[in-house]
Amino acid sequence: MAYRLTLKKIEPVTHDTHHLVFDRPEGFDYSPGQGVELHLLKDGWEKKGRPFTPITLPHEPDLEFIIKSYPDHKGVTEQIGRMKPGDEVEMKGPFGAISDQGPGVFIAGGAGVTPMIAVLRKRLHDHGTLSGSTLVFANKTEADIIWRDRFEAMEGLATAFVVDEPGASVPRQRLDRDYLRRFVKADSRCYLCGPPPMMRAVSEALHDLGVADAQIVKEEF
Repeated sequence: MAYRLTLKKIEPVTHDTHHLVFDRPEGFDYSPGQGVELHLLKDGWEKKGRPFTPITLPHEPDLEFIIKSYPDHKGVTEQIGRMKPGDEVEMKGPFGAISDQGPGVFIAGGAGVTPMIAVLRKRLHDHGTLSGSTLVFANKTEADIIWRDRFEAMEGLATAFVVDEPGASVPRQRLDRDYLRRFVKADSRCYLCGPPPMMRAVSEALHDLGVADAQIVKEEF
């Protein structure tokens, strides 16, 4: 089903990421972690839909997104970063395989953290704590880390931030088997989302650590 949304507010989160607040369409329901497809209602862009994940919970009055822009791609995300209040989009969905399946190790790369924001916020709302859960969040640079302060402030959530750049205040580290061993056991529930190459590499590392496919919650591409 398609819905038309009007942008109420847009503000920066990082140097290339924006927080967008839309009106919530009547009759739209979804589970935290599910995604939708957004189409810009702008000449030449209507057919170029892209998937994004709401970070709000179903009981909240607005529909909010955190979206990373890639200006060098000259595509949809660049146009989204230029949106102004009053602009409209068409939304289709929801869809997606990520949902709250209990405490676990949330492994994210870049903008792939957005489905996890929704699931972590749901768990915090439902249980008052995220005890037993860890967020392992990889980015290119320290300036790319989305919601760092908010994640660190979430009750009970352990956090581990890693980057590719040298000289940062967080470790320069890849999400390889030896590093993930610090957080993951064979019976861990693992949530996984990020760029496809990162997901393939992490899935292989998790399998090497004895984690079965049934214990990995991830999007299928």
